[in-house]
Amino acid sequence: MYIGLDIGGTKCAAVVGDLGKEVKILEKIHFPTADKTPDEILSLFSDFIDENRQKYQIDGIGIACGGPLDSRAGIIKKPPSLPLWDNIEIVKYFQDKFGIKTYLKNDADACAVAEWKYGAGKGCQNMIFITFGTGFGSGLILNGKLYSGTNDNAGEIGHVRLRKSGPIGYDKAGSCEGFCSGSGIRRLALLELEKLKKNGLLPDFLQKVGGEDNISAKTIAQFARQGDPFCKRIYKISGKMLGEALSILIDLFNPEKIVIGGVFMRSGDLLYPHAERVIKKESLVYSRQVVEVVPAKLSENIGDVSALAVAQGDL
Repeated sequence: MYIGLDIGGTKCAAVVGDLGKEVKILEKIHFPTADKTPDEILSLFSDFIDENRQKYQIDGIGIACGGPLDSRAGIIKKPPSLPLWDNIEIVKYFQDKFGIKTYLKNDADACAVAEWKYGAGKGCQNMIFITFGTGFGSGLILNGKLYSGTNDNAGEIGHVRLRKSGPIGYDKAGSCEGFCSGSGIRRLALLELEKLKKNGLLPDFLQKVGGEDNISAKTIAQFARQGDPFCKRIYKISGKMLGEALSILIDLFNPEKIVIGGVFMRSGDLLYPHAERVIKKESLVYSRQVVEVVPAKLSENIGDVSALAVAQGDL
């Protein structure tokens, strides 16, 4: 039995799970991140752990969180989506409090291991997992092992700049994360709206959605599927940029599979046709021929399973 803690820019979750041949989630809580301080979130997690260690024999605690972080020292180092989490010694906090071995991993690395062990990447020797949620990053399984880099910063594809200007993501305008994340798609739409406003134009979508406050990757996808031209264009741009990012990863790492979570799981039909055309144009043909791009098999449970996978401590 393990406890998994998933710390995201939008929401947090804590689970108790049994990791056998199949993953069984036995207990779960979740709550929004935005209106809580790190201390408040740690307190909620602590209450959950305290309650469930009375009911189950807990063999480890796993924490999955966006980077940058230091997994060896167990410190979260102010991720872009978690600006209040500045040098939080989270592993020490839980180990001192509960005496249970605790592990920390970058969320993309954790998701890569989860999909590799239990999901779409099962059986692969070379697999890349891509987060496509609040942020955009990748976890690398290379030659049958997780590759994290010298200080846990391998795979930060979201920080790569694709254009000199564009929506800001990972503190950089025109970055992969700016174009290819849930928050980036929203910012892309707002930038495109500003261009139209300067020319005295407003798309029907703005009135349909009820104003800029209601614009999100989800609402844009909803209206794109209804044929709205503005929304279809936003997903076309994001899809093409996704294709450029995937082409870089295909050329660099020659993977068997690229597994993508988040927005791609829900809106891959709007993104991938545009991405695929770019991949065919930009990537090396022999690498392209052996790679398969698929949505995460663990679906909306991936955050839970990834944190539990970290708790095993054998990554």
